Amino acid sequence: MNTENHVMQTFLATLFTWGVTALGAAMVFFFKEINKKVLDAMLGFAAGVMIAASFWSLLSPAIELSESMGLVPWLPAVIGFLLGGFFLLGVDHLLPHLHIGAEMNEAEGLHTSWERSILLVLAITLHNIPEGLAVGVGFGAVAAGIPSASLSGAIALAIGIGLQNFPEGAAVSIPLRREGLSRWKSFVYGQASGLVEPIAGILGAVLVLAMRPILPYALSFAAGAMIYVVAEEVLPEASRDSNGHLATIGTMCGFALMMLLDVALG
Repeated sequence: MNTENHVMQTFLATLFTWGVTALGAAMVFFFKEINKKVLDAMLGFAAGVMIAASFWSLLSPAIELSESMGLVPWLPAVIGFLLGGFFLLGVDHLLPHLHIGAEMNEAEGLHTSWERSILLVLAITLHNIPEGLAVGVGFGAVAAGIPSASLSGAIALAIGIGLQNFPEGAAVSIPLRREGLSRWKSFVYGQASGLVEPIAGILGAVLVLAMRPILPYALSFAAGAMIYVVAEEVLPEASRDSNGHLATIGTMCGFALMMLLDVALG
């Protein structure tokens, strides 16, 4: 497969994941409120998908690839995983953002006078950076001819990431509508949070193709970044209103579905 075809596949896959974000954001045209229990269960589902994808689609192939390259199997996985987490930690401290349901004085990142709506969008955008990167690196592994990587596995990863983007889109647009924005403006902001995925995806794919030896580190980096988002952002958000059991059930369902997709299609 030539590079152009591979980059186009990555673009189409991340366009799909962005499209599902937009579909979730479009729920604002039908609902002004969203049941908090439903939202927390959906966020738990998103967390489960991300956790499963981190291992089945990223860390496991990274370990297998390291072994086939004659490296210490666990070393690139550990280094890449920690680098991904610390990278997101740095972005988390620098990028101004506000979690859903939080007050303005709870905004994180650098101090700014930006509107609440922008800060809410940036919080979900932060989630989507490692997701787009994971899809790009997954397709990059296929194009690089890695034995443990398959096109069906990369597609399964894109489907899983896309499914968990649906609640994220709704989690931005519906609260914005509740705060007084028009339905259209709430939708535009909601879908905009997913636009970073095609950018991150293509960047990840190109880097992997340009520097094949870094692939085990890149796969693990994407996994570490996703686990950071789950632990720092998604699960605490889902458990904010004492709906921890629902979030846990959602997490287990999301993990099971992503595992099924990866094993059945990969």
